[in-house]
Amino acid sequence: MNEGYFDGSMPRPVLEYYLSHAASAQWISMSDTLDDDIRVILKTGLKFLGRAAGIWKGDMPEEAHFARVKEAADRIHAADPEVILQACIFEAIYREDVENVPVPAWVFEAFGLPAEERNFRYDACLFAPDAGTWDVMPDISQTETQLWFYYRGRRYIDAGYEAFHMGQIHLYTGHDRGYQAIGRVIGMLREYGKLHARRHKVLFDAHSHSLVVDGKSLLDYNAMPLTRFPILDRSGEKLVLVREGKSGGGVSPEGVYEKSLPFLYEYDNWGGRDKWAYENQSYEERAWNQWWGGDQISWFAAQPEEARNKFLDYTLKWTAVNNPDGFFLFPLLRGIGPGCVGDSCNYKMNNRSDACPNGFSQEDAAARLLHAGYDKYRAYGNPSMLEYGCHEADDPATGVRYPEKVVVYGSFQPYVGAVRDDSNSEITRMYYIGDGRYTFSFVMPYAGEYDFAVSTWGTLSACVSTSHLFPFSGTGNKGKLIIPQDNTVVRVRFDYMTCEITVDMID
Repeated sequence: MNEGYFDGSMPRPVLEYYLSHAASAQWISMSDTLDDDIRVILKTGLKFLGRAAGIWKGDMPEEAHFARVKEAADRIHAADPEVILQACIFEAIYREDVENVPVPAWVFEAFGLPAEERNFRYDACLFAPDAGTWDVMPDISQTETQLWFYYRGRRYIDAGYEAFHMGQIHLYTGHDRGYQAIGRVIGMLREYGKLHARRHKVLFDAHSHSLVVDGKSLLDYNAMPLTRFPILDRSGEKLVLVREGKSGGGVSPEGVYEKSLPFLYEYDNWGGRDKWAYENQSYEERAWNQWWGGDQISWFAAQPEEARNKFLDYTLKWTAVNNPDGFFLFPLLRGIGPGCVGDSCNYKMNNRSDACPNGFSQEDAAARLLHAGYDKYRAYGNPSMLEYGCHEADDPATGVRYPEKVVVYGSFQPYVGAVRDDSNSEITRMYYIGDGRYTFSFVMPYAGEYDFAVSTWGTLSACVSTSHLFPFSGTGNKGKLIIPQDNTVVRVRFDYMTCEITVDMID
């Protein structure tokens, strides 16, 4: 039986198999290069295609839309039956999409309501005008919204889609006390999927770190866009990634308690490049404006090809090192907005060719990374526990109290998203691993010579380095950190009682 087999149930190792071979394939069901897209899917070994279908604001009639999404699903599954396709149900709806759709009798039946011959009612889906939300945001506590979400979900399941991205779920559940309404809809779609999905199971994620009710997670895994920190001392629009929380735990939909559910990072899109920022803001101001004055995928697409290749490599390593439960949704196909990068409105991983003239030529780099996987870097990664410090632990031989806070600091810190020489940084705080020992791992995106030291108790009054035999105070006396090449994974370990510091590196 292969790693990707499932039918009705999906144990965590199987889920992680798919998430470790995942890509964002936004609206691939509408792609005009689908044959070449499928070639790339097979070449790279992708098994999970996020955002493969859905609407933000529809551009075709409902029946034409579902005919297209089913045709694309059939073609992709003919090439690789193992692939999971994800559909989207977002935090925005539009009148022309909702009010032109008749409510099928099976929707009323599923909710125990008398059938009516009518279309969906847009106004009945929304928050009150004074709620302070977007004017196109649905309120899931409204029955009409639940009918709409359930309707679209069932139709995607019938078209061959086995996963759902539920968008910014914490926004449209603002009036849904205890997440009862969204829990009901997700539960109903799960039950329908047990009978009618291709492999009798459907998966759910959303932009959330945790969505747990009574100890049980409504989601199979959590998902969020990445977070960045700009770098100003290098030419170009350089940035590094920083951790923003981890995935919460709970009893998974499989009925298994997980301390941390799997987590999926992505390069998100929300509006392309901000032309006003480029025309009116200084270089420094724009650095702090989103991703250098744009959204994530448009920033990525605007970088030179070799820089994009390096950033893919960096992102996978960063994910493996910083989140033992994390995976990266590689960009296969993603909207970047008109005018962001040349004439293209979409980023496509495909190598540029006659079959895909607007390709960004990233497939070879992505294939190499996807086939190599995460395990090599996870071995050097930070521990899975969220807690830092040792919490009133003492050295058994001497009775000396181990410090709760130990920090690696130095000139390298800005390149991992911290402030230079910040001995009290939470970003470069070390994890306690027992017996007076601490560890911290990070990815250095740039080769070069840096300095570093370890501060105990988060203060410059008690520091240790590889170049100084005794504890010292201040920012001097730091040791050297020689980074041999870009995107080097670095692991620093520290023994408090002996002041020994060891550094390991892998590329």
